Amino acid sequence: MKILLTGGGTGGHVYPLFAIAEEINRIVDEEKLLNLKIYFASDGLYDREELERQFITFVPITAGKLRVRPSLRTIWDISKMGFGVVRALFTIFRIYPDVVISKGGYVSFPVLFAARLLRIPVIIHESDTVPGRVNIWSGKFAKKVALSFSEAASYFDPAKVSVTGQPVRRSIISASRESALDFFELDPQIPVIGIFAGSQGAKVINDVILRILPDLLQKYQVLHQTGPKNFEEVKTDVGVIMGDDVRRSRYKPFAFLGDVQTKMFGSASTIIIGRSGSSLFEISAWGKPSILIPYALAHGDHQRKNAYHYARSGACTVIEEANLSPSVLSHEIENIISSTERYNIMSSRAKAFFKPDAAREIAVEAIKIALEHEK
Repeated sequence: MKILLTGGGTGGHVYPLFAIAEEINRIVDEEKLLNLKIYFASDGLYDREELERQFITFVPITAGKLRVRPSLRTIWDISKMGFGVVRALFTIFRIYPDVVISKGGYVSFPVLFAARLLRIPVIIHESDTVPGRVNIWSGKFAKKVALSFSEAASYFDPAKVSVTGQPVRRSIISASRESALDFFELDPQIPVIGIFAGSQGAKVINDVILRILPDLLQKYQVLHQTGPKNFEEVKTDVGVIMGDDVRRSRYKPFAFLGDVQTKMFGSASTIIIGRSGSSLFEISAWGKPSILIPYALAHGDHQRKNAYHYARSGACTVIEEANLSPSVLSHEIENIISSTERYNIMSSRAKAFFKPDAAREIAVEAIKIALEHEK
C-alpha cells in the first residue's frame, strides 16, 4: 500500500499532512497491515526530523506559483509549472501510489495533475472557509473532500464532502503546564502571553508587541515566535528597547518552534495572540483563549472569515489589522486575563471547537481507498 501526501510552502499545509500520516501509521500498526509506504511530495524538504520519525520518503517536485496579479515572474512560473507537471508525471508513474492526499496550494498542482491523468484516487483537505484555487479545481475529480469549516462546503459536490475539522498532530497537543513552564524557565506565578503567528511569523504583530513590550513585561511573561526572517531584527530591537532592565528575562523569542517547543508553548501560554490560518486549530486544541489578527491580504479574505467563524464560538476575540494598535491590543489582553469568568468561558469554548478525530477520519478513508485501489 502506497500513500502520497502533497502540499507545502508553510506549516499550515505541511503539518496537517503529517498529522494524517501519524494516524495512518497508527492504524496500520493496530490492524497489522503490511507493506505500507508513505511519500511526501513538495518543492522543498520541510522538517526532515518529522519525516524521518514517521518513515516518510521525501519526493522533490518542481512547481511555479499561480499568481493572481500579473507579474514579470509569471512567465518564469508558468515554465516552472510546465516542467513540474512533466517531472511529476514521471515521478508519480514510477511510485504509482494507491491514493494521493493533498492540502492544496500551488505546490500540489503538478502532483494532482499527474494523479488525474494516471487515474489515481485523490483526497483533498481544505483548512479555510474560502478554498484555494487548486482545491476548488481538484475537488471536481477528488473522491473525497475533507473540510475544517462547514462554510467551504458550498464550493464542492455535497456527496464528496465531510466536515472533519483540522488534522492536528497528537505530539503537540498536551503537556503539563508545570513541565512547560519549567521547559522555558518561566515563573509559575506570572501569566504568559504566547505570540503564535504561524511558521513564517508576522511582522505587523511583531512590531506592535515590541511597542508595548516594556509594559507587558511589568505584568506578564512573553513567549514570542517571531518567524525566521524577523528573528534577528526582533532580538536587536528588544536589546535596544529593554536595555539592562531586569524584566528582560521574562521575554523569550524563537525563530521557529519545533514539535517539542510547540507543545510546551501551548501548555505554558495563558493567552495566545496569532493569525487565523491553520494555527487557530492548534490554539483550539490547547484550549487557550486567543486574540486573532487576520492577515489582511489573504486569498479570498479567508483569514478574516476564519477568525470571525471561530469568534462566533466564543473562543477568541478578533482585531483586524486596520484596527491594530498598541492600546487596543493591550486593552484586549488585560480584559481577557483579568476576568476569570470570561477567561474560563473562552477556554471551554476553544476546547469544544476542536475536533480531535479529524486526522484519524481522513486516515481511515485514505486506507480504505488505497486498499480498494490495490485490488
